[in-house]
Amino acid sequence: MICEKAIWYVSFALRNPDAGHQRAPRQTRTFTSEHDAKVFASSLLDQTEDVSAGTINPHQPRRVIAPAAIQSWVGDI
Repeated sequence: MICEKAIWYVSFALRNPDAGHQRAPRQTRTFTSEHDAKVFASSLLDQTEDVSAGTINPHQPRRVIAPAAIQSWVGDI
């Protein structure tokens, strides 16, 4: 059985309105394709602006998508 290796991650923090000012814990999911990572990140944008993504080391070329650039990055799916 061939197992595809995850090369992309999406990291996010979903704020709980009942938590007050506490920082929301970050969660991370991994994906085998950039497209799948973009689809997942896009689905999070209506819940939080705290979404980042990138490639997992040692994958080249190294990519990091900051929260300020996520909207643009998912815009081309």
